[in-house]
Amino acid sequence: MNEFQYTLSGNIVRLEPLTFGHIEAMAAASAADTPAQADDLYSWTVVPHGVKEATEYVNTALLWHGQGTAIPFVIIRQNDNAVIGSTRYFECERWCWPAGHERYGNPYPDVAEIGYTWFARSAVRTGANTEAKFLMLQHAFETWKALRISLKTDLRNLRSQAAMERLGCWREGILRAQKLAPDFSVRDSVRYSIIAEEWPDTKRHILGLMRK
Repeated sequence: MNEFQYTLSGNIVRLEPLTFGHIEAMAAASAADTPAQADDLYSWTVVPHGVKEATEYVNTALLWHGQGTAIPFVIIRQNDNAVIGSTRYFECERWCWPAGHERYGNPYPDVAEIGYTWFARSAVRTGANTEAKFLMLQHAFETWKALRISLKTDLRNLRSQAAMERLGCWREGILRAQKLAPDFSVRDSVRYSIIAEEWPDTKRHILGLMRK
């Protein structure tokens, strides 16, 4: 997957391959006005605060990319080229299709998850998240010909759940005690998905949201 380096561009944001050169800009983007605001914005999401955490964050993302399981991006605002967050495909899987099958030899993931998404405070409620998700979904379903894209969020993160449902994602259920949360509690996760057959209708729906 190391060869999968590309930029996804929209009107509000563009997603560029994450590199070590983005560390300081990511640390600046995640800096909130006050500790209370930071807690409010980032309670349920892993966000790198400061250069040290940003360095560790990028190290992990690029390690996964090198192992072929993730494709990480930095999110850049188009109108001023400011770094406003990060996101990635991860848990990318290629299935073992038999020789002769139409998907045999497909170099792209058959299924993947979108996550590790966070935005600077200035980007919240600007349409940046909707467009970033759309660009990733469109690329996955139309270039990769992916069969399924999934997303997860903390059961307590009602804002994130509402955002996924607004996009038209299918709520599959709750994964109990699924992972360690940023507050070091045991996290229950809500899982969502979109499958290939749903993408044409979901695409029209999201484009409608983006035109509002």
